[in-house]
Amino acid sequence: MRFKRLWAIFQTRNLEYFRDREAFGWNFLFPFLIIIGFGIIFKGDYRAQFKVGIFPVPPKAAIESSFEGLPESFTSFQAISFVGFESKALGLDKLKHHKIDLLIQAHTDPVRYWVTDATPSGAIVERLLKETLLPHDAGAQRFTKADIKGLQIRYVDWLFPGVLGMNMMFSALYGVGWVVVRYRKNGVLKRLKATPLTAFEYLTAQLFSRIFLLMFTLIVVWVGSDLILDFRVYGSLLNLFIVYLAGCTCMTALGLVIACRGTSEEFANGVLNLICWPMMFLSEVWFSIEGAPDWLKAVAKIFPLTHLLTAARKIMNEGQGLVAVMPEVGILCAMTLAFLLIGAAFFSWNK
Repeated sequence: MRFKRLWAIFQTRNLEYFRDREAFGWNFLFPFLIIIGFGIIFKGDYRAQFKVGIFPVPPKAAIESSFEGLPESFTSFQAISFVGFESKALGLDKLKHHKIDLLIQAHTDPVRYWVTDATPSGAIVERLLKETLLPHDAGAQRFTKADIKGLQIRYVDWLFPGVLGMNMMFSALYGVGWVVVRYRKNGVLKRLKATPLTAFEYLTAQLFSRIFLLMFTLIVVWVGSDLILDFRVYGSLLNLFIVYLAGCTCMTALGLVIACRGTSEEFANGVLNLICWPMMFLSEVWFSIEGAPDWLKAVAKIFPLTHLLTAARKIMNEGQGLVAVMPEVGILCAMTLAFLLIGAAFFSWNK
């Protein structure tokens, strides 16, 4: 090994990177965007780890008005955030779907609450509530636990559609967006331009290829995971397949929009990160954003993964039919059409 040759390659790669102003600038800009984004989402000195729902809370009323009868040591505990609901039915629905960890009925003595045994976080919040309601020197019981009627959804059953959707998102965006940019950089697309192949035909072929691979991977992962964890699906598997098909088509089309221009793999990777990370955190893959500001919930709805997971959980966890998820499927189809038109209109073979 000659040090001179090694040094020449080292210098060449560094110069190539620094002269790529888009990628060089993006590596500085992206961390700041992530930090600022997390600062807005999780603003404050302490991040609440648990969510407690309280009902009834009238519209536009301060949730603090429902704290009467609850110990101040519980309501002021920084690890707990409170979410108000107008009715018991709405609160129980959020509890069953792991949007909150515990539900309390306001202005009751003894304090009446509901908690699901399917998650450890619910048991922790219940223990905190009991410890504050029943000091060690007290003899009277100041709380009563009510039963949850209806379907009991395990956290793993709620989480599983999110993990599948996240895997689909990364495979679709990177498998199309980053790869096509690499083909353009290596001159592969320039050679294809000399053939009768049109941009729409090429993009459509990429779309169908990625859909096939994604759905094949989805089936393999589903079957393997189900054999180990025995997931509960209350709805139709065919309807669930249709929802995931619409979702993977939409996210693959989004990858084509990213792939329509650019020759820098580093810059394409930065743009993909900018899309994937907010989508992963705001689309409720791992945790609920219940209790977040309304504007943040509105932002989450611009991501196709949000509508995919909403529809998938309605079918898998609630047993609803295809008609109930048609709004989400319709939005995914509309996004797909828009992404395909944009990708075909702005596609370039060599720049």
